[in-house]
Amino acid sequence: MRSKPPSITARGKTARGKRQALKRPEGKAPSSRGRPSPGLPRRAPDRHREPQPRPPEAPPRVRPLPLPSPPLAPRAGLWLWTCRAGFEPHLFEELAWAQGAPRLLGPTLVESRKPRSPPAFARMGFPVEAVLNGPLEGNANKVAELLDRAAGDGPLHLQVWAPDADLYGPLHGRCRAWDEAISGVLRTATLGSSAEAKLKGGILGQVCLISPSLAAVGTVSAAEAWSLAAGGRQRMWREEGPSRAALKLEEALDRLGLAPGRGEVCVDLGAAPGGWSQRLLQRGARVVAVDPAKLAPELMRHPKLRHVQESAFAFAPEEPVDWLFCDMAWRPLEVAQLLAKWARREWADALVANLKLPMKDKNPIVFRARALLEDAGWREPVIRQLYHDRDEVTVLARRR
Repeated sequence: MRSKPPSITARGKTARGKRQALKRPEGKAPSSRGRPSPGLPRRAPDRHREPQPRPPEAPPRVRPLPLPSPPLAPRAGLWLWTCRAGFEPHLFEELAWAQGAPRLLGPTLVESRKPRSPPAFARMGFPVEAVLNGPLEGNANKVAELLDRAAGDGPLHLQVWAPDADLYGPLHGRCRAWDEAISGVLRTATLGSSAEAKLKGGILGQVCLISPSLAAVGTVSAAEAWSLAAGGRQRMWREEGPSRAALKLEEALDRLGLAPGRGEVCVDLGAAPGGWSQRLLQRGARVVAVDPAKLAPELMRHPKLRHVQESAFAFAPEEPVDWLFCDMAWRPLEVAQLLAKWARREWADALVANLKLPMKDKNPIVFRARALLEDAGWREPVIRQLYHDRDEVTVLARRR
């Protein structure tokens, strides 16, 4: 006999006792799926919705100069950042707002002082300790000596990489040769993976190839690195399923270092066709999938899934849940306000969400969304453009 699907009142193993039931607000919002067309009117307010706080205005816009060609050499003592190709102006502006005095070096590369907080549009960053000019044969020993000195008595994992843009394509084939040459003369104990370096309190040795005769070298603590993947290119394994969106979820959970446990209750807002719900079910979680649209038939037969066919804006759980997930193609500030409501009403303990960004004004949207989430009670939300994100960012946060 098939077990009963999970109730939205169920709590996982992190339950802290019985809680007061939460009433569902009346009224119905439009579908949470599908980006509305520019001419579509905004969702009409209803008298049962609580007043929404107005997000603060972003700082004045900062426009960088065009990308230099060929790429400029970075400078020792400053940070070197890499980002998704085409997002250099957004990373530049973000670092300028953080008083980082940025400088565009070339496709995907931006230089700055270390900012006060991690930039959302950076895939990876490290402080440059040396800039090498010339062929590999004359520099391998120099790189090894620098890394040995930085590692001290601790372990090290070496990462040799080229930026992720067409200009640097020919350099990717040279990375392995550089890695072997440097590893062959290192005295420091090396680790086989960046995850092992993080676990053992080691460092990541960074060698970024910018041209056949130009490279930047530095180190960063594995525990504090923006990404454990070389150059921030964290490719996730893809499994057959309803959508490729599951790759974003897997990368987000890997970055968070935490995931739903067996029996924990997850709400998936804007769930259709079910890519995120499928991965959560595979982890043993109990899932409440909220979307007016239909889910993949194989998911509907799963005993730990319940499909609530209504708008994410109208849905309210009867009791708090462990996790809130959200990947809706909707206006980002309206989604941020919805996520903020979940924090104010203490409906979930942890958050993983995706915000779709407009073609322009990406930084102002991210700035205002962060303020909405922080003011509502999501503690130190991390907003990042992950490797599998496109014109979007991923939000990771906990409420306590």
